[in-house]
Amino acid sequence: MFGEYALYYDEKVVGLVCDNQLYLKPTPGGRSMIGEVIEAPPYPGAKPHFLIGEQLDDPIWMSSLIELTAAELPNPKPKKSKSKH
Repeated sequence: MFGEYALYYDEKVVGLVCDNQLYLKPTPGGRSMIGEVIEAPPYPGAKPHFLIGEQLDDPIWMSSLIELTAAELPNPKPKKSKSKH
């Protein structure tokens, strides 16, 4: 695991907080909403995510971006139940 924090919305991981920075999973809608996107991996070996900067201080904008991101991400796969022996 990456050792930091995962940001969930509607049971989906939409982003990560690593080294006190917010990284959101990339989606077409998110890219469109952000405009000039900065992409960076949240931790070594990770795929690039959208690095959120000053917009973090705008709660209405952030809420909209997180909702949009979650809507475009696939639903999580159901967890397999452990069989009792």
